[in-house]
Amino acid sequence: MIEPAALLLASTLALATPLLFAALGELVHERAGVVNIGIEGLMLIGALAGMVGCHLTQSPFLGLCAACAASALAGGLFGVWVVWLDASQIVAGAALNILAVGVTGVAYRAIFGVTGAALAVPTFEPLTLGTDNADFVLLAPLRQDVLVYLALALVPLVWLVLFRTRLGLRLRAVGEAPDAAASVGIPVARMRWGAIIAGATLAGVGGAYLSLAYSNTFAEGMSSGRGFIALAIVVFGRWHPLGVLAGALLFGGATALQFDLQARSVAVSYHLMLMLPYVLTLVVLVFAGGGSGAPAALGQPRGAHDEGG
Repeated sequence: MIEPAALLLASTLALATPLLFAALGELVHERAGVVNIGIEGLMLIGALAGMVGCHLTQSPFLGLCAACAASALAGGLFGVWVVWLDASQIVAGAALNILAVGVTGVAYRAIFGVTGAALAVPTFEPLTLGTDNADFVLLAPLRQDVLVYLALALVPLVWLVLFRTRLGLRLRAVGEAPDAAASVGIPVARMRWGAIIAGATLAGVGGAYLSLAYSNTFAEGMSSGRGFIALAIVVFGRWHPLGVLAGALLFGGATALQFDLQARSVAVSYHLMLMLPYVLTLVVLVFAGGGSGAPAALGQPRGAHDEGG
């Protein structure tokens, strides 16, 4: 039983990684008082930009840089709508998702043409931990690519910034009481701009993980609802980085279990197993959505006293 458990844990870590990047990005957004349901679109943009950048340079690292730049640019567009123009954050996020689906589909076909075969690119390779132990199955959970470890390292880093630095205090003040924050000289608009760009970049890295580490290619709509699951993870995690980590592992484990059950030919409908992560999302929203922890000004326009917009 130990070996299957180790393999299941390894799969859980891999499947939780894009969710963790995206959820941490959304956490940064929401701590600044901005709800961005466009995380799904940002992941899709990051996936395509990462794949194209890697294809052109044959470097996964440069592909990752391209993903960060593209998702930050898309996040900047979202920021124009919600910070500068004070548009509805929900409508702007939905528009970003629709735009991302169309742009990525058109761009992929324009660059690579309409082909039946997927185009493979170089990927971030898992750590081997030495040739002597390469086949030792108990080390499978540790045999991950560098992006997995980066995602895990970001959890304490985000916690440190949010709760132990002046920047984090100002960011949380903007999310809790933007008018009061502006009255003591905190530039609400600029803080929200920065949070949007940082959060969008993290979501783009999550998308790049899908194309540069998980599948080494791009497919239209390959984010497959992960951005919406990331929104549920933030709620589940009570807007705290450690809670977000727990939520990402929970949803990653549910998806890994789904694959494991399929591989074992368990007598359960294939369609029911595919539904497992999404049913879990609904359950989390029903039972955790009404809890405390959300920033008080979440989803509200910027403070009326802010002069930085």
